[in-house]
Amino acid sequence: MLSNNPQNSAPRVVVWESTRACTYACAHCRATAQNQPDPHQLTTQEALHMIDQIAAFCKPIFIISGGDPLQRRDVFEVAAYASGQGFHVVMSPSGSDLSQNTFEKIKQSGIKMISLSLDGATPNIHDGFRNISGAFDLAIKNMALANINHFPFRINTTITQHNYKTIEAIHKLSVKKGATEWDAFMLVPTGRGKIDMEITPQQYEETLQIIHQLSETSPIPVKVTCAPQYTRIAAQQTKKTPTKNSKGCMAGRGFCFISHIGEVFGCGFLPLCAGSIRQQNFKEIYQHASLFVELRNHHLLKGKCGKCSYNSICGGCRARAFSTKQDYLEEEPYCVFK
Repeated sequence: MLSNNPQNSAPRVVVWESTRACTYACAHCRATAQNQPDPHQLTTQEALHMIDQIAAFCKPIFIISGGDPLQRRDVFEVAAYASGQGFHVVMSPSGSDLSQNTFEKIKQSGIKMISLSLDGATPNIHDGFRNISGAFDLAIKNMALANINHFPFRINTTITQHNYKTIEAIHKLSVKKGATEWDAFMLVPTGRGKIDMEITPQQYEETLQIIHQLSETSPIPVKVTCAPQYTRIAAQQTKKTPTKNSKGCMAGRGFCFISHIGEVFGCGFLPLCAGSIRQQNFKEIYQHASLFVELRNHHLLKGKCGKCSYNSICGGCRARAFSTKQDYLEEEPYCVFK
């Protein structure tokens, strides 16, 4: 259960945007990634100091994302340091042609899992979304190499208008290729992501229903990100009363995002900075910044989210509310539940 006392609040998951450098130009990119690293991104020493700040507070799942984290020359040094501090380290390489040498470094640094993207069950759909010819074949090749190295990988799928009718095929292919789990990301229009790329509210509801049905028989765990109403749907379909530990919107509620320049956010899709680790202590920001305090208080929610019987375990997507209404406490615009 989430405590109303900020002194008892600590993140279970911290995502670090290690760099914005990436060879891809994906249509949905939150980071609006670029070819070259930002000269203002955290230095190695600043990154290690960031780890120290977090470690003095908690031992989270630490997701190294980007851009493409493999575009940072020191990424394995930072990963090894985080692993040594007791973090469960995960990496999300994007656009990289992974090699045997890369997997050896991944293992040596203590990384426990990698995330690979698959946004279509065919090259046409995946490559069109990624804006790179051959991206599908590269993703399949990286999965095969992970299997050869007996290294676990999760498949992330961003669901938009381009692929929502094929999610069952994407899930099936993920299982076939040996994924440890499948995570469906519902698009939040931030960065390059545009509102017209989103599926409609009714399609959103129907898609989550399908995903839950898949989860009932899937041989691998099925997760959903940026779709807090999935908690409500799961409760409705299983006829079980959800608990306070059920995962709704995680922004600031056991989860936070640290940008490539050290700014701290509730999540990577909510572009409101709560503070910078270059000027403040991470624990102070997470526990006491007004943004985080408000995100953890479901009594502040407005509109139908404020009245909803599921608001304490769902809460609606705060980033999607902000992207459409410029108010992160407003009602979730893509929820059809009344």
